[in-house]
Amino acid sequence: MPLTRKAYRAAILHSIADPAVVGIEASYEYFEDGLLVVENGQISALGHASELLAHLPADIEINHYQDALITPGFIDTHIHLPQTGMVGAYGEQLLDWLNTYTFPCESQFADQAHADEVADIFIKELLRNGTTTALVFGSVHPQSVNAFFEAAHKLDLRMIAGKVMMDRNAPDYLTDTAESGYQESKTLIERWHGKGRLHYAVTPRFAPTSTPEQLTLAGQLLTEYPDLYMQTHISENLQEIEWVKELFPERKGYLDVYDHYQLLGERSVFAHGVHLCDDECARLAETGSAVAFCPTSNFFLGSGLFNLPMAEKHNLNVGLGTDVGGGTSFSLLQTLNEAYKVMQLQGARLSPFKSLYLATLGGARALRLEERIGTLQPGTDADFLVLDYHATPLLSYRLTQARSIAETLFVLMTLGDDRTVSQTYAAGQLVHQR
Repeated sequence: MPLTRKAYRAAILHSIADPAVVGIEASYEYFEDGLLVVENGQISALGHASELLAHLPADIEINHYQDALITPGFIDTHIHLPQTGMVGAYGEQLLDWLNTYTFPCESQFADQAHADEVADIFIKELLRNGTTTALVFGSVHPQSVNAFFEAAHKLDLRMIAGKVMMDRNAPDYLTDTAESGYQESKTLIERWHGKGRLHYAVTPRFAPTSTPEQLTLAGQLLTEYPDLYMQTHISENLQEIEWVKELFPERKGYLDVYDHYQLLGERSVFAHGVHLCDDECARLAETGSAVAFCPTSNFFLGSGLFNLPMAEKHNLNVGLGTDVGGGTSFSLLQTLNEAYKVMQLQGARLSPFKSLYLATLGGARALRLEERIGTLQPGTDADFLVLDYHATPLLSYRLTQARSIAETLFVLMTLGDDRTVSQTYAAGQLVHQR
């Protein structure tokens, strides 16, 4: 195979550590005039343009972006493919919202043509918003996952997804059984897990919609395939938490249900966690599990405010999730806008560098993929973005007032959206251009 090598010149910024652990100044690298060199889908060099240009072959193609910032691709650790068509649905809290909007919308995925159409729209929206990796809920129908993986594989995207397992407390037209959920998941695993840059996630929707038998078989899949992911929801809504207590009276709490069925582990991601306590955060961290912080949906459904400082205290891995369609935007820039407000309402600060970390390297660590994505370190996959400082007139004007990369980054996160993403690259290939 012939060597393909290109270089990209612009301001470049990426996270190299968690600011909560090492402090802000040691958490990032910034090159005001930087150069990123990509060879065969991986990053081979990163540094100051003045230092690297002299060492490049004379015939290498260099893409030079003026008034732009290159960052790693964004990582969404919680999002729902089948809810694309109901994003922005009005006026319910979680459990009523599921019955009124979510379940009827997801029922359409019994039709393969519908699944294919939405998968195409969904992936285009991810890439248009700069998301190069996502942890994705399908519907209960295997065809939802097949459609998503087919579309992602064509673009060589690093994506993770799974078929929802749900055998009770949902409409009959949308339930599987403990055995069929296990068998259908196993078939999908054998077909897709490890194909290209794809990974499979065992996906019980949440404890109330799975019987003990189904949760047992979900845990069995994780034993049979030790490198699988597991994704589900936890402690999003107070009414939901009380329902879990009624359904599992023998367990000490919501997390204990998942712990009992052996669903905690280094590749387990629990969405929301709005009402977790200290002991639960400590247990999640002890098992290597992660939590997806989903500010726009937690606001939108009135669920509450995620306690990021408590998670940090226990060294719990936290990623960022848009949670479309409870969340109201595919944009992780806009999701960070809301995350900042969540912290403000709790009397805490969210620095722009911690925000960048959550959307990139923090998400990669939550997914145990920090050796492959989330930074621009040489040797990692060339998943990166070009953010345009002049994407909108207001953004352009506001950034002329910025006096530091910290201020520039914060403005991008408060005023930026899909228009800010000029180009999206995955494995070194251009997969979106505005």
